[in-house]
Amino acid sequence: MEGIHSPEQPSGRPTYWLTRFVLLRWMGFVYVVAFYVAVRQLVPLVGEHGLTPAPLFQQEMREYLGAHVEDGQIVRTPASTIEAFLDQPSLFWFDCSDTMLRVVPWIGLIFSIALLLGYSNGIVMALLWFFYLSIVQIGQDWYGYGWEIQMSETGFLCIFLCPLLDPRPFPSRPPPIAIIWLFRWLIVRIMLGSALIKWRSDDRLIAVGHSEDIVWQNLSALFYHFETQPIPNPFSRYFHFLPHAALQFGVIWTFIVEGIAPLFAFWPRWGRYIAGLLIISFQFTLIVSGNLSFFNWLTILPAWACFDDRFWRWIMPTWLKSNATEAQLVAKPSLPMTVTAWLAFAVIAFLSLYPQTFQTRGGDGEIVQYLSNPVLNLVAPQGPNGQDMNRNYDRLHLVNTYGAFGTVGKERDVIVFEGTDSATPDNSADWKEYPYVGSPWDPMRRPPFVAPYQPHLDWQLWFAAMAGPEQYTWTYNLVWKLLHNDADALSLFAGNPFPDHPPKYVRAVLYIYHFAPLNDPQHRYWIRDRQFLWLPAYSVDSTGLLDVLKQEGWLETADKP
Repeated sequence: MEGIHSPEQPSGRPTYWLTRFVLLRWMGFVYVVAFYVAVRQLVPLVGEHGLTPAPLFQQEMREYLGAHVEDGQIVRTPASTIEAFLDQPSLFWFDCSDTMLRVVPWIGLIFSIALLLGYSNGIVMALLWFFYLSIVQIGQDWYGYGWEIQMSETGFLCIFLCPLLDPRPFPSRPPPIAIIWLFRWLIVRIMLGSALIKWRSDDRLIAVGHSEDIVWQNLSALFYHFETQPIPNPFSRYFHFLPHAALQFGVIWTFIVEGIAPLFAFWPRWGRYIAGLLIISFQFTLIVSGNLSFFNWLTILPAWACFDDRFWRWIMPTWLKSNATEAQLVAKPSLPMTVTAWLAFAVIAFLSLYPQTFQTRGGDGEIVQYLSNPVLNLVAPQGPNGQDMNRNYDRLHLVNTYGAFGTVGKERDVIVFEGTDSATPDNSADWKEYPYVGSPWDPMRRPPFVAPYQPHLDWQLWFAAMAGPEQYTWTYNLVWKLLHNDADALSLFAGNPFPDHPPKYVRAVLYIYHFAPLNDPQHRYWIRDRQFLWLPAYSVDSTGLLDVLKQEGWLETADKP
């Protein structure tokens, strides 16, 4: 019975039966969250009548892909469905109806629950990966975050952890060591990319004469981060008011965990254990201190690959260890599974090292070409803008570059949408605010817990507040839908201040928010200062609003039949 408690190969080499179990169950949890978000939000965001309709986006992509030069003139012949699919693989090239946008997330959610409960195989993992990739490909800015391409890379690796058909939690095929190594390579790139982008972003600010804006190299980033991050949670306020010395140490610790710990991911057992524990504990700190979607949960996943079965033997229940050992005792190596795992390893290695040519505009506006790959982007970025953050290097998002919070804002700008029934939409009117799911709006409302769920509207409005409506034209479509009490658009908010009839006017106001002191006598959570109208008051007859909707092609899709 000794083997029941110590599942190791006779050679003494580490085994990863329990590690595989943890990796796949963890992936199941992340998939459940991600597909649930899509079930709730995909149609309101990119449906046929969504804020940025995917069919219109696909039409533009077809014209872009089919554009060619004839007799010195650009001819835009829409690409075929197959041509578009080969360039941006997605199920939705074949059917992008609202029905399909609902069915795919629901199927993904059902398969994800089965995975979380312990049942999956290579076929199901491949379907989950491709379903989510299909969503990302038509998700536009709503799905333009680094963890979306990270999800694609992580999900792809999980395919090769499973036998093709055997769905049991502990199948009779041993986990391929090549895939374990690829998970470690993934966590190395994620963490190093995050550390380097922080340091290099400050270098760029210094180079252009904005040294007053640096926050990482002078250890002040956490003076602002907890207040200005996309969606704070109830603990963020307490982190914000920690002593400055503690927050400065937090920056130093960030560089240690992100810049040094991942270098030990390929070391012998104890080096890997320490690296994994540091990375995972750091991610849990981020989970506790903010609402960063499922990003941190997803980042924890490849870090589990730092641990082998000896580690899990210390903490796993006996029945689970017994099941793993019983599977190991009857294990039969599979040549096809081994070969495909090493083929996947070769593909990832090739994409990590193969130099590709990119082009961008330099500071003088000229087109600049440069070579890059994921490794080069980390160790010696060649582009005029330095290290690329959250970039994919292939159409399937199999190998990417990562980074987080290269810059940290020092003030929190918030856009608040308001509606009124008043005949005159000036400041004397009775304006009612549309409540957000996660973002601050009412200064008296405590910041909520929403992660790992991601309210996409809140996240995009966080970016929009740092720019203008010209860069985020979908906000005009949102105003139009609020003027019609559109149920899908309203589902992206926490409530509707006009439940019986739509408002006559809708506008958007920009505020600056600061955390209220912990002992605030008015018991506020936020203090806000009104800045200006981010969008003026519009009615359904406003010419300016109608012009934008017509220009973007949204007027035909804005109202449901």
